[in-house]
Amino acid sequence: MDEELYDDSYITFLEEVWGSGYLSPGGPDEVARILEGLDLDGARVLDIGCGSGGITLSLALDHGAANVTGIDVEAPACNAARERAREAGAADRVTIRQVEPGPFEFADRSFDVVFSKDAIIHVADKDMLAREVFRVLEPGGWFAASDWLISHDDTPSPGMARYIELEGLDFSMASPDRYEAALKGAGFVNVSLTNRNPWYRDVSRSELDFLTGAARSGLESRYGKAFVEHQVETWTAMVAVLGTGEHCPHHLRGQRPHHGP
Repeated sequence: MDEELYDDSYITFLEEVWGSGYLSPGGPDEVARILEGLDLDGARVLDIGCGSGGITLSLALDHGAANVTGIDVEAPACNAARERAREAGAADRVTIRQVEPGPFEFADRSFDVVFSKDAIIHVADKDMLAREVFRVLEPGGWFAASDWLISHDDTPSPGMARYIELEGLDFSMASPDRYEAALKGAGFVNVSLTNRNPWYRDVSRSELDFLTGAARSGLESRYGKAFVEHQVETWTAMVAVLGTGEHCPHHLRGQRPHHGP
């Protein structure tokens, strides 16, 4: 990529908000909720958008996956994830690969589970993504993910448009209906979507309180006053669209059938 969206400084800032190794909210508890009911013991797992590696490592060490391959398009994130795996002594079970946007560079039926947490918002072509996830899964395998969705497929409201502009992270938000259609169109069965708006609506307010409270002066000294002011503006806009329900994070799940092509 010509310009990194997640440079080292931004990664460090997000980890101050969301926890070491996490570039999206909820930490290990939310990862466990996304995986609820799935058995990763001995599984081969693909982690799409591995970020700085906290989740990828957790899939192996906390959830029992035999091998986890984390992929990301950002070099700083991949470097941080590799170092995290090395420091944890898990480099033999965790592989981090920097990839280009587009189809996966993996053979058919390479994984038992494909996981992603709040990363496929950066993928514009949801149909291609669903087909590729389906292709690399073993029959009977599961796709388990979370993502940040918009509640409809119409033009975003002014408030939502402003929030997306402030994020500046090439968001390609899609509706629950759009995701469901993409998953079913790719051949997935047992498709389910769970709206996490009520949870993050409350959590995001706590995050905004953190940014504007006693921690603010320290954040400004580490990242600069203008940077922190922009983050406060972004979080304020996000809290507003979470409040209306237009911004609606979801859990997504689907299974590749045991039989068929």
